[in-house]
Amino acid sequence: MKNLGKWSIAALCGILSMSLLTACGQQSPSGTEKGSSSQKEITLKVGASPVPHGEILNSVKDQLSKEGIKLQVVEFTDYVQPNMALNDGELDANFFQHQPYLDQFNKDRGTKLVSIGTVHLEPMGLYSSKISSLSGLPDGAQIAIPNDPTNGGRALLVLQSAGLLKLKDGVSITATPQDIVSNPKNIKISELEAAQLPRSLDDVDAAVINVNYVLQAGIDPHKALFTEDSHSPYANIVAVRSGDENRPELKKLMDALHSPEVKSFIQEKYKGAIVPAF
Repeated sequence: MKNLGKWSIAALCGILSMSLLTACGQQSPSGTEKGSSSQKEITLKVGASPVPHGEILNSVKDQLSKEGIKLQVVEFTDYVQPNMALNDGELDANFFQHQPYLDQFNKDRGTKLVSIGTVHLEPMGLYSSKISSLSGLPDGAQIAIPNDPTNGGRALLVLQSAGLLKLKDGVSITATPQDIVSNPKNIKISELEAAQLPRSLDDVDAAVINVNYVLQAGIDPHKALFTEDSHSPYANIVAVRSGDENRPELKKLMDALHSPEVKSFIQEKYKGAIVPAF
């Protein structure tokens, strides 16, 4: 029995020694478990209009990958779903809108979305497939504008800047056709979903269109009959849920979007149709 006890103790020591050696063999030189990473990759889901927002985001994928962030761009073709998906937690951020639109959306829907920075400006313009200059616009012309409150008001301000109509004094981006006080050409205003405006050009005399939809439709933005001033306050922003402003991965996203490389990308790809806002 004494000898058996000695052998049991020896066997136990051997098993413990092998266990320690095996555990040590599974560690990398840094001390982490074999096969694990010292920095876990983070997936960042950002909703965007395909053009130009999605293109701009895709241009920073490699840069963010080096920071341990996998950027997933989720494309939307309307102005409602990206904010609802963000509010519902399906996205980490979105990139498609300007601040006045976001403010109105929050007011109308009770959402709490905030901007973490501007990226670029998309000058809104008046386009036509039937005439080549403002002087060719006929009396009684039908002009289509976006039907959402802020972009519709913005479109009316564009028409006022072009000298085609006059709005009540003091009206802002929330102006409506009912705010028109002078209409020398008796222009008829049609309100359509913003994404449908490029396709409406065959049915109306002209349309005021956001340049992202102009580019998406393959229309040359330099052929606009009139374009709003480049000092427009409607710079496009990256939006997040309130409380997420200081998430490190979102800060890295904004650092990438504000880089010299992105500024060059915007300038070279869009040739002045889109202007960096940083």
